[in-house]
This record gives sequence, C-alpha cells and structure tokens, in this order.
Amino acid sequence: MSNILDAASKVKWDRTAAAKRAVFLAAAAYGVKTLYPIICRQLGKNKDAGSHRRSSKTENGSTLAVKTQISAENQKTTSPGVNAEFFKQILELGKILFPKLVSKELGLLSLHSIALISRTFLSIYVASLDGKIVKTIVEKEPKRFIFQLMKWLLIAIPATFVNSAIRYLECKLALAFRTRLVNHAYQTYFANQTYYRVSNMDGRLANPDQSLTEDVMMFSQSVAHLYSNLTKPILDVVLTSYTLIQTARSRGANASGPTLLAGLVVFITAKVLRACSPRFGKLVAEEAQRKGYLRYVHSRIIANAEEIAFYRGHKVEMRQLQKCYRALAEQMHLILSKRLWYIMVEQFLMKYVWSACGLVMVAVPIITATGFADNKTADGRTHVMVSERTEAFTTARNLLASGADAIERIMSSYKEVTELAGYTARVHNMFVVFEDVQKGVYKRTCVSTMTGTEKKSKPGMHIDGPLEIKGEVIDVDKGIVCENVPIITPNGDVVVSCLNVKVEEGMHLLITGPNGCGKSSLFRILSGLWPVYGGRLYKPSPQHLFYIPQRPYMSMGSLRDQVIYPDSVEDMATRGLTDKDLDIILDIVNLYQIVTREGGWDAELDWKDVLSGGEKQRMGMARMFYHKPKYALLDECTSAVSIDVEGKIFQAAKDAGISLLSITHRPSLWKYHTHLLQFDGEGGWRFEQLDTATRLSLTEEKQRLETQLAGIPEMQHRLNELCKILGDDSVLKTDPE
Repeated sequence: MSNILDAASKVKWDRTAAAKRAVFLAAAAYGVKTLYPIICRQLGKNKDAGSHRRSSKTENGSTLAVKTQISAENQKTTSPGVNAEFFKQILELGKILFPKLVSKELGLLSLHSIALISRTFLSIYVASLDGKIVKTIVEKEPKRFIFQLMKWLLIAIPATFVNSAIRYLECKLALAFRTRLVNHAYQTYFANQTYYRVSNMDGRLANPDQSLTEDVMMFSQSVAHLYSNLTKPILDVVLTSYTLIQTARSRGANASGPTLLAGLVVFITAKVLRACSPRFGKLVAEEAQRKGYLRYVHSRIIANAEEIAFYRGHKVEMRQLQKCYRALAEQMHLILSKRLWYIMVEQFLMKYVWSACGLVMVAVPIITATGFADNKTADGRTHVMVSERTEAFTTARNLLASGADAIERIMSSYKEVTELAGYTARVHNMFVVFEDVQKGVYKRTCVSTMTGTEKKSKPGMHIDGPLEIKGEVIDVDKGIVCENVPIITPNGDVVVSCLNVKVEEGMHLLITGPNGCGKSSLFRILSGLWPVYGGRLYKPSPQHLFYIPQRPYMSMGSLRDQVIYPDSVEDMATRGLTDKDLDIILDIVNLYQIVTREGGWDAELDWKDVLSGGEKQRMGMARMFYHKPKYALLDECTSAVSIDVEGKIFQAAKDAGISLLSITHRPSLWKYHTHLLQFDGEGGWRFEQLDTATRLSLTEEKQRLETQLAGIPEMQHRLNELCKILGDDSVLKTDPE
C-alpha cells in the first residue's frame, strides 16, 4: 500500500494534463452517448423484421382489398450503389456526354488530362528541388542555396498556372457535361408532349424539375470532380512509387520490404474503410428527393397563393412546409452523423497510421543503403554523408507524402463514387422515363380501396394492371369520328366503355353531363394528351384543332405574344398578319381597350395578374380567332364572360367557319349548337340533333318543379308538429327519422 501511495505522490497533476484528460473523457462519453442509440435501434430493427416475417405468414385478408399497381421493374429496384447496374448507367450516360469522337467535351477532357499529368511531373521535380535546397543548407553553401531557391521560385510560376488551369478545366468540363445533358433532356422533355405525360400519365418521376435542374448539375459536377480526383492520384502513385524504388536501388538499398509494407497498410485500410462505409449513394439519393419535394411544396404555395389567402390557410401550409423541412433536416443530420465517425476512422488510418509507416519506409532504405554509408577517403579522412542522407530523406519524404496523399484521395473517392451512384441513378431514371413515355409506356402507382361487394356491383369500371394501348389514331382532313373508343383515365378508371360519335365539318356539338362523366377526358383524347386504348379515332391533324380551357395560360412576353401564343412574331409575319389584324381580333372579343390601357402591343407585364378572369378567358378566345382552326374545343371557356359578349363571340366563331365542340352549362349558348352529346355519369351516353326550343322548355319545367318541391320538406315537418300538438293523426303524416 505504501508503494502505491509513493508512486501516486510522484505523479504531477498539472492543469494541462487535467484538461487533456477531461477533454478525452468528455469525447469518450459523447461517443458512447451517440453510438449506443444507433446500435440499439439497429438491433431493434432486426428483431422487428423477424417478428414481421413471422406475423405476415399468419395474417389473413381483411374486408378491404387494397390493390397497388406497381410494375415488376419497380418491385426489383434496389438502392443506388457501386455495382454492375451503376457502371451500365454510367456507360449509357457517357454516350450522351460524348456523342461523337471529335467533340468539345473530349477536347476539354484531353486538356484536363494534360494539365493533370503536367502537375504530377512538376510535383516530382519540386520534391527533388526541396531535397537539394535542404542539402545546401546542411552543407552551408549560401550561393548554391540562393541558386536552388531561385529555381524553386521560377518553377512556382508554371506550377501555380497548372493548378489554376486544373480547377478551370474541371469547371469548364462540368459545365460542358451539364449543357450536353440539359440539351438532350430538353429535346426529350418537350417532344410529343412528354412534359405533360410525365406528370399526369406516369408516376415514376415525382419532381421532374428537380431531376432536370439540381440532379443534372450535381451529376455533372461529380463526374468532372471525380475524374480529376482519380486520374491525377493514380498517376501520382505510379510515378512516385517508381521514383522512390529507383532511388533506393541506385543507392544499394532493398526496396522490397517498404513496398510490401505500403501494400499491406493500404490493403488493410481499404478493407476497414469499406466495412465502415455507410451507404452514401442511398442517403444522397434520398436527400435529393426530399429537397425536390420541399421545392415542390414551395412552388405549390406560390401558384395557389390567392386561394390560400382567401381561405386563410397559411397555418396549414406552414405546418406542411415545416414537416417537409424537418424530414430534409433529419436526412441531412443522418448523413452528417454518419460522416462524422467515418471521417474520424478515415483520418486516423490515413493521417497517423500511414505517417508512421511512411517514416519507417523512408528510414529503412537510408539506414540500410550502402550508398549513404560514411566512407574513408584516400588520405584517410572519414567522409560523412550527412547532407546526402538529408537530401535523400527530404526528397523521399516529399515524394512519399505526395504518394500517400494520392492514395488517400483515391480511397476517399469511394465515398464520392457512392454519392455519384445516387445522382447517376436519378438522372438515368429520368431519361428512361422520358423515353418510355415517348413510346407510350406508362407506369403509374395507384392504390384503389374497394370492398368485394363494390367490385361486384361495378364490373369493368376499373382496369387492374398495366393498360395496353390497342387503339388507332388516323389523321383526316375533315370530320371527327370515334369508333368504339373507350374513355379511360390514366389510373385505369373506365368512364365510358364504348363511344361512337361522328362530328362532320360545319356541325356544332354541345357536350353535357354531370361532373366526372368524361367531358374533359374526351377533349384530352382528341388533343392527343391521353392515348386511345381501343377502337379507332379519325380526327384532323393537331394544327386544325384548338383547345381553350376554363383558365387560359398566360405566357411570359408582350401583349402581342398573349394573342398569338404559341406562335412567335416571326410566325405571325409568315402568316401575313400585322398588329392591325390583332386589333380587329381584340375588338371581336371586347378587349381592344387593354392595348392602350397597358401601354401598347410591346408592353411586357405579368399578364396572369394584370388581366382579370373574364379578360383572360376572352384572350383565350382571341387566340382561337388568330389561329382559325377547323375545330375549337371549348371547355367552359367563357364562364366568367357576360352573356351578351359571350353570344357575340360564339356567333363570330360560327361566321368564321369554326366548328365548335363546347362544354357549357349556360342555356343561353345552346342556340349556337346543332347537335348534343350527353353523358349520364354511369358510362352511358346519347348523341342526337339538338332541338334548342324543346330543351329550353324542358329546362324551364325542371327548374319550376325544383322550386315547387323545395318547400315540401318544411311543410311536412310543420304537419308533423301540428299533429303532435293536437294529438291527432293524419294520413299524410310521416314517421320522424
């Protein structure tokens, strides 16, 4: 006991040592606090997975049959990673980045490679120059020291230029890659109405804007940076290893031991880091998805700001935004926490373990080499080779540091490769979806919840599984003919099983029916937005059809651009039209006053907010008079226009020889139509000649009966009250519900 006390009394507990021990204990406690929940959570997940597998075997079918239509391809989808699928995707994207052998991208890549190679040779030369400078200091030769220092300063000029050129060319290469991908993506995205079908017909891309902007940018930057981070380090390792081995052999040292030690340390480090590395590819892909959804929620609030303000729904929208942001913050926190421990292990192995091994590798050849041993000269004096050993040590240490840094960057690049795998998967998936949609292949995840009795009561009203496009679309010069054409939504809901309609040139068709009966769906099929799943559809080419929605789209540009949309000013000149012709068109729709009110035809404003609802609808009708199609598809497009102006516009359209296919609930417009297509909302329809007078009289009778019957419930309720007060009965008395 006395010995222990004596030993303890000899220990010096100064403030510095106590502070170091306190910091160490705090770090250890924080590590235990952070790792313990993660380990417990992982063990809990494994237990839950096992219990779920056991319980799923004994689970029975419930009353609700939940059907999820997911393609087999989506079921087999795995998280992004460095595997054969990743290299296949990279090769396919490489064909877009380098479309031909001689291209701008290949030229930039070649220049970048030359700069990287030049930097490696400059590094080796600077390392040898450092050794010579140290040798002149040890030998106390100021003239040679100044000479070598001047060489070192002169070589710094091309070295710094090459360093700057490497960064410049890397950014230029990333920009060239992004430009190539964006051009290809835009051409695909805006071909065959892909931009509409991706969002409305297919469900694989939740946020196409995220894929087209941030994902493409991150992929391009990651590819260019990874090429720089892999090419130069590999070249550095090869050349520095060769230089070190040759130097050792020239001095009579055996380089086998240090080489084997280096290989063993690198191999063990790679194994440890691979075992400890989190799945960064999956984590980064999830982070990008959550970023895209947060941006989508923001844009949704901006697009519907007026409606939200009217409802005072800011609290609900704020909660949704906060929920989305919390999900993104949790994902980013997860990535940061995983990187914390991974980088700690990585730095420990690569900074300290490798430095210790490097000192051994440098020291052993110098100590054992016969070329660095002290020897005696002819006059009997001992020649001490301190300066030579110092020069060799400095050069070897610099070269070894350069090689170790290169290996560290190569091994650290594995994390970047896994992140690249996430971006690659998202960009490649975007192009796959675009190509599939162009071919008419749609894959949409839809969940329909129906009981067994409901399915029996409505046979054939929903199609489970992938929809097959078996219909034909034939362009003709005159008329619109539907032969056994079904109206089916992208979700597989059969609105009308078989439609047979013939609209000849000069006919004006009124389309009516309850909500959700297929009126607007028919317009989408005629416009080519939805495919024809069966039968035959004869219709004019798209330039002879013009669709006007209830809320017309106002583009960016001048007032002239709003009328001639989607034509340009050059297209307008080709048609032989001038601003005077546009004045006549605006006069037809009672909009001529806005030319002077808003500052002329060249005024550029935010027309979505400048024009009122009725003015925007009349602007949509003005576009119809500008384009003069054979057929106009009018979808409640004058609901905010006064009845007198509305009638004037419809009559002018008929006088211009435009056949009208109108969806409207206003009886005042019936007289401008010759035929009626009426849907009943249960899959049935009726096509007949329209007798406006008879239909108006029937409508008036219906409204009169509705007015008379509206008071019956109140009268019946009063009769029940009187019977109760008087204690009498009545043959017209009803039982209270």
